[in-house]
Amino acid sequence: MTKPLPKEYYKQLEEIQTADFVVMELMLYLDTHPTDQQAIGQYNQFSQYSKQLKRAFESQFGPLQQGSLNPSQTDWAWSESPWPWQV
Repeated sequence: MTKPLPKEYYKQLEEIQTADFVVMELMLYLDTHPTDQQAIGQYNQFSQYSKQLKRAFESQFGPLQQGSLNPSQTDWAWSESPWPWQV
């Protein structure tokens, strides 16, 4: 049986999902408004923010997505659970 996850796990995961939602919405908007400089700036800002959030999450809780760095040099961290899509 896996141990319960701390509240911080869910808080950080929700922040990542929120930032990624904003990035996706801005991508869709920019598909139809490709010269909107303000939207381009917001896209770049939220993309960087999302990367920062993911790095912080992974350093504390392990890999978040395929292609994430393995935080341990001795164990394959993907074998630990729960995986992000299981919460």
